[in-house]
Amino acid sequence: MQYTEKMLEVRDNLIRLGHDAFVTKLHKAFIGKSDEEKEKIKIYQKNNMDAIREFWNVMQNADAVLVLNFDKNGIKNYIGGNTLMEIGFAHVLNQKIFLYNSIPDIPYYKTEIEAVKPIIINGDLSKIV
Repeated sequence: MQYTEKMLEVRDNLIRLGHDAFVTKLHKAFIGKSDEEKEKIKIYQKNNMDAIREFWNVMQNADAVLVLNFDKNGIKNYIGGNTLMEIGFAHVLNQKIFLYNSIPDIPYYKTEIEAVKPIIINGDLSKIV
């Protein structure tokens, strides 16, 4: 959710390419906020709005998930813990998993990401089929 504005831009581009792309309704609170404010909103939503289950529910009828893994906290192509869970959800649901950028070199869960065999598109949305 750190890159909500970029997420909406990518969603709109996917729609233009003919995909039925969508995001969670929880995104609205993040628009126009600073990184610090977004972190507070994320914690609030997880603890008070059952955000993790909201993502699970939104994913139920999807064919695929696109992870927008941009640089964050000094880590190239960062994927956070919550996104890692969503990748796991997608895997269990037999959905295609696309990564916008390559797998980050994050100790402890790089191998879990590799194990679900994501399709790395390197920013090229036309590779989503």
